[in-house]
Amino acid sequence: MLDTAGQRVWTEVDLDAVAHNLRQVRELMQGTKIMGIVKDDAYGHGAVECTRVLEKNGVDFFGVATIGEALELRQAGIRSDILILGWTDPDQAALLAEHDLIQTVVDVPYARELNARGLKLRTHVKADTGMNRIGISWQPQKKDLDGFFEVYAMKNLSNEGIFSHYPVSDDLGEDAMAFTGRQTTMFQELVSILKENGIDPGLVHIQNSYGILNYGDMGFDYCRPGLLYMGVTSNDAIPVVNDLDFIPALSLRTRVEMVKDLQPGQTVSYGRHHEVQQPETIASLAIGYGDGLPRLISNKDLTVLVNGQEARLVGNICMDQCMADVTGLDVKPGDVVTLIGEDGRKRVTVDAITRCSESINNETFCRLTKRVPRFFTGTGDPDAVRKQAADQEDADGGH
Repeated sequence: MLDTAGQRVWTEVDLDAVAHNLRQVRELMQGTKIMGIVKDDAYGHGAVECTRVLEKNGVDFFGVATIGEALELRQAGIRSDILILGWTDPDQAALLAEHDLIQTVVDVPYARELNARGLKLRTHVKADTGMNRIGISWQPQKKDLDGFFEVYAMKNLSNEGIFSHYPVSDDLGEDAMAFTGRQTTMFQELVSILKENGIDPGLVHIQNSYGILNYGDMGFDYCRPGLLYMGVTSNDAIPVVNDLDFIPALSLRTRVEMVKDLQPGQTVSYGRHHEVQQPETIASLAIGYGDGLPRLISNKDLTVLVNGQEARLVGNICMDQCMADVTGLDVKPGDVVTLIGEDGRKRVTVDAITRCSESINNETFCRLTKRVPRFFTGTGDPDAVRKQAADQEDADGGH
């Protein structure tokens, strides 16, 4: 049992679930290796702890957004390769070299700046095949082959890989799938041209989470799952080609602060948007938008679990508190409230919060602030996870 005594709000991250979900991705991707994307504290799940589990389960490459995130992993003893997927100030080139980090080449002028530092730097080159965010252009409108040639010729850059990114791999519509197909073809074309000109492009990768679920093993060197090993997708309502057996890894819980009885005509929270029509019992909960609970979910009848019983949030979400209608329930101060996860036989999902806040699950998890402590269960040990899977298969076979 976790010792959460004294905590007003917290998350629980099941490391065995992380290992299980990784196994699901690996079985789908067959020969393609996995680069674990652990940016923004592994989407709020705990980058150091999740990286250790992934590494324990055979992942040898990780992706982060910033040099600060990469250094956090190095300081925690992570020695595997780490790719910084975003921009790093060239003035920090010495840190890149000192800590054996791999920097993304975001465009040709940036590569020139890095090369001019006179340090031997490990890099991956970003090819922009249609995302139009960062990368050297390789699109029907502009194919900057000279730019790629120039970067690969730079004496101080060890260009060990090339990658691109899908913007609509989550969409199974005809136009979106055609766009993703064109991206793939153009990317493969670029890699082939480089090879034909005597250039080793290095490791090749393009598939993000939905690129994995909807296109399977495409024969690239690496794929880049993020939320998948957390057991969720960006939007659970979006259909996917390969619906894997995922286990959500994160639960979010808080406590009841106080319970009060209100009479008709009284109102709840800022703005007075919830007016009591008949006698209600209201519980104040110790979580708010300062903890990462989106204010946009206010007054949308979002369900939470109080001692395994369903209750709905009412009134505007405050910075440090929110309120729930617990009329008819047995509730007292200190009781545990679940906003994401299971309690008894019932479950509330991150997707419910996300839909109410008109966002994606990535953002909902990343909203969880530093004042929400993370607690970890399980070990993520691969042998234990395999045994658990085998036991489940035996149990399923017995029904």
